[in-house]
Amino acid sequence: MTRTNWTFAAFLVLVLAGACVAPFLVKPYTLEILIIFLINLILVCSYRIPAMTGDWSLSHVVMMGVGAYTTALLSTHLDLSILLTVPLSAIVAGILGYIIVLPMIRTRGFGFFIASFAIGEFVRLTWVKFRDVFGGPRGMIGIPNGEIGSIDLFFATPSYFFMLVIAFICLTIMYRIDKSRIGSTFVAIYKDEELAEAVGINVPHYRALAFATGTFFAGIAGALLAHRLGAVDPKGFDINTMVYLIIWIVVGGSATFWGPIVGLIVVTFAFEWTRPLLEWRPLLFGGLLIFFLVFLPGGLESLLAKIRQRLVPGQNDDAAASPGTAGE
Repeated sequence: MTRTNWTFAAFLVLVLAGACVAPFLVKPYTLEILIIFLINLILVCSYRIPAMTGDWSLSHVVMMGVGAYTTALLSTHLDLSILLTVPLSAIVAGILGYIIVLPMIRTRGFGFFIASFAIGEFVRLTWVKFRDVFGGPRGMIGIPNGEIGSIDLFFATPSYFFMLVIAFICLTIMYRIDKSRIGSTFVAIYKDEELAEAVGINVPHYRALAFATGTFFAGIAGALLAHRLGAVDPKGFDINTMVYLIIWIVVGGSATFWGPIVGLIVVTFAFEWTRPLLEWRPLLFGGLLIFFLVFLPGGLESLLAKIRQRLVPGQNDDAAASPGTAGE
C-alpha cells in the first residue's frame, strides 16, 4: 500500500469518525440538513453512473420520485417496513429506468438530453393526473418515518445514523462499480463509441445498464426522502430540482468519483448561506453555473488536480480518462 493510499485511508477514517459524532455536536436544524445531505449524496453519485457513458439525463430526479412514490404506496397501503420499502423502491425505479431508456438508446448527446426530459415529464405528470392513486398535485401525505425494531426513525439522531449506513453502503457499491471492468467499459463508450463497438462491446446494452443502475440508486434516495419528509408531491421532482442536481455536478466535476461529492458539499454550504436571499437565489446559482461552464468546465476537481500536479510534478490525473461536464 503506497503512501498516498495510506493518507487517503486515514482521511476516510477521519471523515467517518466525524460523521459519527456530528449528531451529538450540531443543532437539530443542522442535523436535519445533514440527513438531507446524505440523501443527496446518494443521488448525486448515482447521476454520475449514466454520465460515465456520456448520457446526461434530465429525468434523474423523476426516477428519484419513482422511488419516493413507490415507498409511499408500499408503506401506506401495505404497511411494509422501511427495510423492505427502500430496496423494493430501488428495484422499481431501476426496472422503470431500464424500460424508458430503451427507446432513448437511439439518441445521443443533446437528443438524449431532451428525450429524457420528455419521458421524465410524462412520468411526473402521471402523478398529477391520477389523483386517486398518487394524490394529484398535492401528492401523498402520512408516509411513516419507519421503525427498525424498537428504534423509531421519527427522531433525527437514529434517522441520521440509518441514512449514514445506507449512504455508506451505496457509495461503496458505486465506487466499486466506478473502479471495476464495467466502469472502465462505461468510460470507453464515452471516449469513443465506435472504437468500443469495434472491439466487441455491446454499446446499447452497457448504456442501458448504466442508466438503470443510476436510477436504481436514485430510487433509494427517493425512498429515504419520502420516509424522512413523510410526504411526496410532483413539484419536488420537477425541472427546478433537476437543475440543482446538474449544478452539483458542474461545480464539482464528473471526471472522478469524488467530483460530484465536492460539488454537493460546496453548493450545500452556498445554499444555506444564501437562505436570507431567497428571491435572488435563482440568479446567484444561475450565475454560478455559467461561471463554471465558461471558466472552469472541469469543475473544482480539475482545479484540485492542477494544484496537485504542481505540488507533485509528473503525477497523472484520473480526470483525463473520464467524462467531463454536462456541457461537453
